[in-house]
Amino acid sequence: MLYKKQVLFFIILVLVQGNLLAQNLPFPQNLVGKWKGNLIWYQGLQQRPGVQMELHILPADSTDHYTWRIIYGTAQKDNRPYILKPFNKERGHWLIDELNSIVLDQFLIGDRFCGTFTVEGNTILNSYQLSGDSLLVEFYNYQEKPIVITGGGDTTIPKIKTYGMRSHQRAVLRRF
Repeated sequence: MLYKKQVLFFIILVLVQGNLLAQNLPFPQNLVGKWKGNLIWYQGLQQRPGVQMELHILPADSTDHYTWRIIYGTAQKDNRPYILKPFNKERGHWLIDELNSIVLDQFLIGDRFCGTFTVEGNTILNSYQLSGDSLLVEFYNYQEKPIVITGGGDTTIPKIKTYGMRSHQRAVLRRF
């Protein structure tokens, strides 16, 4: 009986140490793996049907490059193979190369990996945050042009632009 308790204690110790080491890895090594979860989509006050989402982050041929593959639904339905590569690691500036002449700038801000881009009148803010054994992924979509500009009545009050929020997508992914 004592032997079984010692073996169980050793297994728990190895698992805890492995988890702590994985959390201490630098970006993007701390995210390497295959992640899966349900992406929930909110448009205004309505929740749209969710979709299965996968994010595969794996080392590529180059030591500083990683594959960054997003799959919505099934791999046959919507499979987006990209490359993650550093632009200025010291400043936390990375690039996601969509391999079709589109390259998105991404930044490490605190414990989040995030960026913004505008396409066809929509500005997208994306965020990836590691939280324990989960990866929180969020996309905010707002219109490119402001809906109203207020303030600016004199030199002491700045002009403020507000933008129409269109949607929010959120997924909690886990390694599989």
